Amino acid sequence: MGTQNVLTGTDAAPNYRDQRGNFVGTALAVVFPADTQQVSAVVTLCAEHQIAVVPQGGNTSLCGASVPLAAVEQQQIVLNLSRMSKIRSVDPTNYTITVETGCTLADVREVASQNNRFFPLSLTAIESRCEIGGNLSTNAGGIGVLRYGNARDLVLGLEVVLPDGRIWNGLRSLRKDNTGYDLKQLFIGAEGTLGIITAAVLKLSPKPRSVATACLAVRDPATAVALLAYLRSICGDRISAFEIIGRSCLDIVFKHIPDTQEPFSQQYAWMIIAELSDPLEVPLDSALLNAISDFPDGIIEFAVTLDKHRAESWWILRKAISDAQKIDGVSIKHDISVPISEVPAFISQADMALQNAFPGVRIVAFGHIGDGNIHYNASMPEQKANKELFARSELVNRIVYDIVAKLGGSIGAEHGLGQLKREQIRHYKSALEMELMEKIKRTLDPQGLMNPGKVL
Repeated sequence: MGTQNVLTGTDAAPNYRDQRGNFVGTALAVVFPADTQQVSAVVTLCAEHQIAVVPQGGNTSLCGASVPLAAVEQQQIVLNLSRMSKIRSVDPTNYTITVETGCTLADVREVASQNNRFFPLSLTAIESRCEIGGNLSTNAGGIGVLRYGNARDLVLGLEVVLPDGRIWNGLRSLRKDNTGYDLKQLFIGAEGTLGIITAAVLKLSPKPRSVATACLAVRDPATAVALLAYLRSICGDRISAFEIIGRSCLDIVFKHIPDTQEPFSQQYAWMIIAELSDPLEVPLDSALLNAISDFPDGIIEFAVTLDKHRAESWWILRKAISDAQKIDGVSIKHDISVPISEVPAFISQADMALQNAFPGVRIVAFGHIGDGNIHYNASMPEQKANKELFARSELVNRIVYDIVAKLGGSIGAEHGLGQLKREQIRHYKSALEMELMEKIKRTLDPQGLMNPGKVL
């Protein structure tokens, strides 16, 4: 591997810090293996010397999963997999692509497109930086979940280095394999705590040739949920995206992001961006227009387009929210999911509860209403008040998460648990669930060397 692929001291410091700056740890070194055999060799050596291993890719984790802990008695290294970026094979006939863990999501999507296929995982804000290993380790979601599913739904096979250094080759490209436990699912969403994903066989889809996009101002989230159910009954699986954006989101985007503008002549409290797509060259705009026009009540204003540039001018309002929030200041972030039918209840109840507890709190709510995943962020407009709010972030979280739990939801929809929610999850999973997770961890990683302090 060579000493040039090992960083220590100040050279390694950027790999010890997460992208938000919320988690900063320390380690012996950052190691950059070039292939699976080198990963195996490093993990074997670490197991022999009781050194913990923190897997890392693009380091875009939002919950501190991809950086070492700040203070631990156990020695640890960061194992960065970005050099492992080969596309091993593409099989357009089988609709599969086999990639190494360090491939960026943008590269995988591009290679699929070059082969007249489509890889539907879409994380628009970070596609050029996030890597497939991290996408799978956190079971990433994104805009396309409504039609194509989460990351785990896009995987047929995995190659994994186990905590003792052995290599499990499960790179099967089969749609049907009913020969026992589906082992790959253990590692997807495990955030590197059970083993290190080094390669994957991913499912491809037909490339969309027709796309129609709608931008709608709606009365409230209840209207949005009813509209989604109606559109699904009319348009079926052609619905490939359905995103909700609250007024506060738009305000900060217009404030901080150049060349953005209101999509309508008036300001509205809630906006929806919906998209239909199809591999056939068919006029989807008329189908979408007719379906929306026939919806009985709650749509205030809308527009439908086939023009890519106009559609992108709407989509940038959704894609730019996270960047605008970074500029605007820190907020207490929640990545939650509830049943789609309960989204209006969640927003209403959480808004009311937080306003009662913290008068004047500003809520930035947006996200993937098509799968019940809402990004629900709280802050105060003034810096001093915001600092006071942050001092009580534990109470803010408890208020939000208790409502999520009451509605049958999850406190970690697509960002995972990492370090951020490691303790909080114990309030919301049953004792039996936690026991089963801990038993799986002890069975596969009895020495506790895989990404310690994350998830469990």
